[in-house]
Amino acid sequence: MNILQNQALLEKLAAEYVLGTLRGGARRRFESYLPDSATLRLTVAEWRDRLYPIIELAPVAKPSARVWLAIEKRLGLQILSARKRKASFWLSLREDLSFWRGLGLVSTTAALILVSLLMTKQLAPIPVAPVTSYVAMLSDDKATPIAVVTAGQNGQMVVKVIAPQSVAADKSLELWAVPKEGPPRSLGLVAANGSVTLPLPANATPQSIPLLAVTLEPKGGSPNPNGPTGPVVFKGAWVQI
Repeated sequence: MNILQNQALLEKLAAEYVLGTLRGGARRRFESYLPDSATLRLTVAEWRDRLYPIIELAPVAKPSARVWLAIEKRLGLQILSARKRKASFWLSLREDLSFWRGLGLVSTTAALILVSLLMTKQLAPIPVAPVTSYVAMLSDDKATPIAVVTAGQNGQMVVKVIAPQSVAADKSLELWAVPKEGPPRSLGLVAANGSVTLPLPANATPQSIPLLAVTLEPKGGSPNPNGPTGPVVFKGAWVQI
């Protein structure tokens, strides 16, 4: 049938084409006539002029959940969703921004520790530096690395400040061991810049002391023998390596 000879059918098909209800082979056949028929193109344009203003004035309607499920099924998205749920744990981590922030901090920490160990080895008065057993990266409340604490088998710990601090003349930085139970225990004063070597208590292991912290105290250290009096300025986990 030549639709161009049937005005009523031409109008009906043009209207359905503009509305989007003309589908499949019928729509493809209709579109095949458009390039060669000015009359058909004019009829489509007229229906667009009639229907588009109505569409613009129509209220927004939210599709039901059943519509989206049907679309997903037709496009095969349900299969992709199932595969995604079965994706490895590493995929979920790659999509997690907090993981990458944590990984970046760990990478920075590892690099700083390596630099600290190398510098300690270069500055040591003996040819071979002691084997490091424990390490801590001390950071401020913004997670900015401030100092690296390392301890070897020689009973000493080295505190190296990698981000120089501005400390008033009447103040001192004091390092504390924070045990799982009981009050913090002072490990000594820390320089605002550079390195300082302090004695490592025999029982200062990560098992008994999971956290190291530095507080801002009056000149010479905390006047309270039972603990710090000033605020914590940076802290970090004390771990075995």
